[in-house]
Amino acid sequence: MSEQNRNSNEPTKAEVQTTKLNKMPVPGEFDTEFSAEEAAEVFEQQQPNAGQNTENQS
Repeated sequence: MSEQNRNSNEPTKAEVQTTKLNKMPVPGEFDTEFSAEEAAEVFEQQQPNAGQNTENQS
């Protein structure tokens, strides 16, 4: 008995590979993730400014 006949309700390898959710993301398409190092750099750059902003709001 072939494997396809036994697992008829499971998708084939080709079906899995062409499923949109199983595709690898395109680099830069949804570039919303950032590393902890990048976040730390931005935080360090904005921290002195944040202190000035709180003084101005008081």
